[in-house]
Amino acid sequence: MTSPITWQKSSFSGSDAEIKCVELAHVDGRILLRESEAPDTVVTTDRDKLRAFLLGVKAGEFDHLV
Repeated sequence: MTSPITWQKSSFSGSDAEIKCVELAHVDGRILLRESEAPDTVVTTDRDKLRAFLLGVKAGEFDHLV
């Protein structure tokens, strides 16, 4: 990766830095995901796969997990 990583968290997480959340970054055409409490573990995907996942979340496909 050659670009600097700028992590972004959801505004739903609030502005408190102590709140743990999932963070996303866009680097060199890839989407990176991590949990703020475990920042060394990073999952890499692409826009199409992330879009499909988010549509599934919005449609309630994963509601049985929470």
